[in-house]
Amino acid sequence: MLEAIQAVVLDMDGVLWRGDEPLPGLAPFFDFLRAESIPFVLATNNSTKTVDTYVQKLAHLGVQATPENIVTSAVAAADYLRRTHIDGLRVHVLGGPGLHETMRAAGFSLVAADADVVVVGLDPDLTYQKLAQAMQLIRGGARFIGTNGDRTFPLPDRLVPGAGSILAALQACTDQKPLIIGKPEKPMFEIALDRLGTPAGRTLMVGDRLDTDILGGQQAGLRTALLLTGVTTPEALATGSVRPDCVFDDLKALHAAWAAARRARV
Repeated sequence: MLEAIQAVVLDMDGVLWRGDEPLPGLAPFFDFLRAESIPFVLATNNSTKTVDTYVQKLAHLGVQATPENIVTSAVAAADYLRRTHIDGLRVHVLGGPGLHETMRAAGFSLVAADADVVVVGLDPDLTYQKLAQAMQLIRGGARFIGTNGDRTFPLPDRLVPGAGSILAALQACTDQKPLIIGKPEKPMFEIALDRLGTPAGRTLMVGDRLDTDILGGQQAGLRTALLLTGVTTPEALATGSVRPDCVFDDLKALHAAWAAARRARV
């Protein structure tokens, strides 16, 4: 299967790194992609950081990338709002600095009251007051948008609550279900494929979550590879209903298998 792949979409947290720690084989894998002229997009459900922050982090870890290589759930949410709403949209943001900056850069008015839309992502500084404010706006008629539904977020030594946990709290107190933009929903994959310019069936989605990366890739028509460096354990893979096309211990193992497949094709 790997020999037919023309481009790749990669998750970041749990695939390229955990926290600030690079995972095995990071820089050599991207050297391989460049040597083989395989285009890539890095697609993350993490909305707390800006695209420029990711470009800088990758450079620090020895990987050269441009803003066009990065799609965050904040970028996807801003793109969705631009395409589906009129100008002058008033947006209330509950999330980290990256989500605020992305929405502001997209031209939306960020407001504390009288919002047309409430956009919710992971907020490491979440407070009860922030939840209460978002709740009142949603109950008052503002549309409820979630950047992603990830219930947990991987740190180097543990899992912590993710954006999906905040969405669940707001859904419970508003009786409103959010429209979720990030993986496994299609908007992020559509943006990635548009930037890559490759057919979905010749594009590989590499991720660490069965319920977002792998399921979303499959629903968008991509081939899928699961890495066991993040959230999904071998036990969860064995009992889960989502079956990736291939499974690797880490990025280094995927690199070796992909390089061997391309050599065998020649």
